[in-house]
Amino acid sequence: MNAKQELVSKLQQDILLWQGFKLQGKEAAEAIGLGELENVFPNGVFPKKAIHEFITVLPEHAAASDGFIGGLLSVLMKDGAACVWISTARKLFPVSLCLFNVEPERIIFMDVTREKDVLWIMEEALKCEGLAAVVAELNELSLIESRRLQLAVEGSGVTGFILRKDARKAVSTVASARWKISPVPSVTEDEMPGVGFPRWKVELTKVRNGNPGSWIMEWGGDRFVEVLPALKTAAWYDQEERQIG
Repeated sequence: MNAKQELVSKLQQDILLWQGFKLQGKEAAEAIGLGELENVFPNGVFPKKAIHEFITVLPEHAAASDGFIGGLLSVLMKDGAACVWISTARKLFPVSLCLFNVEPERIIFMDVTREKDVLWIMEEALKCEGLAAVVAELNELSLIESRRLQLAVEGSGVTGFILRKDARKAVSTVASARWKISPVPSVTEDEMPGVGFPRWKVELTKVRNGNPGSWIMEWGGDRFVEVLPALKTAAWYDQEERQIG
């Protein structure tokens, strides 16, 4: 690496720190298995000590996000760690997570009546170093609330996932990434009857110090499989929407 490249790399790392993004240590830099998609994140590493926001306006977005997060949890929980899932109106059927090699008995589901309780439980859970991840379903999230959650994950190293239902209140947050997961028709092998592996259009609409884009991803039974690489043109989005609709 020449002097110019070293200077650019140092500036990028400084910008991340100024924005509150703590660089991950070598022990946390293991790839999570998202292929080329993972390269859009700073240093080409999926940020684990961070808050990830999933926009789930429609029921199908929520269901697709649940499945995609299930795939992420299969990696984050592979060492036996537990997860906490908090909601006021949970639709997820726990046994369905077995499709993604996640043992549902290792997830603590907490169903409460008020969103303020969801936020409080999430913040406290994110401080528990023994957890792999915390998932919370919310309608909205303020900048101050997101900062409190980010401070919690920086101290513990636990990954936070927020499924936010109201996109009209897309205020600025300190989330490291904002995702939108949409279902895509599955494909069966050799035209055999039945249903193929879950497939999604994965959109990263915000990546702090990264490169947003769109991918077609599939859960291949035990790992993520990239079907199509990043495509960013409006014409492609319109074509995909017509095909799915």
